[in-house]
Amino acid sequence: MTSILEFIIWSPSPEMFTIPIIEREVRWYGLLFAMGFIVAQQVMYWIFKREGKDPKDVDQLTLYLVIAVVVGARLGHCLFYSPGYYLSNPIEIFKIWEGGLASHGGAIGMFIALYLYAKNYGFTYLWILDRVAIVTVLVGAFIRFGNYMNSEIIGLPTGTDSGVVFARSVEDMFLRGDERVENVSFEKGGKAKSDSAGLVPMTIVLEYKRGIELDETSSGFFERSVPNALSRGSIRKHIFYEKGLEMPYDLYKSGGVQYAKIHVLGVPRHPGQLYESIACILMFLILAHVWYYHRSRLKAGFLFGFFMTMLWSERFFVEFFKENQESWEADIPLNMGQWLSIPLFLWGVTFMIKFWGFGKKTK
Repeated sequence: MTSILEFIIWSPSPEMFTIPIIEREVRWYGLLFAMGFIVAQQVMYWIFKREGKDPKDVDQLTLYLVIAVVVGARLGHCLFYSPGYYLSNPIEIFKIWEGGLASHGGAIGMFIALYLYAKNYGFTYLWILDRVAIVTVLVGAFIRFGNYMNSEIIGLPTGTDSGVVFARSVEDMFLRGDERVENVSFEKGGKAKSDSAGLVPMTIVLEYKRGIELDETSSGFFERSVPNALSRGSIRKHIFYEKGLEMPYDLYKSGGVQYAKIHVLGVPRHPGQLYESIACILMFLILAHVWYYHRSRLKAGFLFGFFMTMLWSERFFVEFFKENQESWEADIPLNMGQWLSIPLFLWGVTFMIKFWGFGKKTK
């Protein structure tokens, strides 16, 4: 018997609120992206002070990194994952608000920006790489949590009763496709049954606008239209439906408002975004610990190598639990994220070996 504690149904709105005057939506992802850089900037202020550097230089460093990471991540997504489309439609590259950022491209942009920053502000390249490595994973933790709030970059099905059912696309389908619906919510459990592992019973609750009445004539809608809609496109990634399978439903009123309950089977998936966010927080704590207690005994460049080794090995393994970003990746042994992680990981190992100096005094 499935326990209601074994899975969660996740369907937050990507928008926090709308600014009234300009009618612009403020999204969780954008806020978390910005917060990541703000928190990282505060940590860098502290690092610069501890190292006897001018904290004012951090402001310019932040500007370099924000521009480089955003531009690099966007170009990386366009060139690594869909080069044919974006080279044929170059204007689409600038539509960053439509989504599409690649962390590998962001990393390349960051390396270029740090080189220019070090050259222009009198820092050695390895010194600045070591310090920025500490806060880079902190930014990554915020960004990946933003992906979770957006219900994007989802994981593969767990094949068990545990995991996350990403139900946002289901909610959007009813709200946008049926103007009679006022609100959509979800409940664990229900009348839908399955003997297959990896499918969990859940209920879609539709609250209709006042004045809407449903009766026995609505049977065609719930018995044919709704099942067909839930079996199409991205919806079927999250709701399992086999043609001919019964999809039970109930109609009832409460407080003069019409409700409908549709009993379905959800598909629990790995929350790959949370795996990476938590991993980034752990890496931040490890790097900060090593820097704080051992920086006087480390050669410049070692901390950066340690960061690269941890980050890209984590990225490589977490990819096994995530969906491919593009369909063509299914035809290659490893997905694009994993292929791009390998040289970056090896780069980190090379740095660790070359600048191994733990326990030795450095000038």
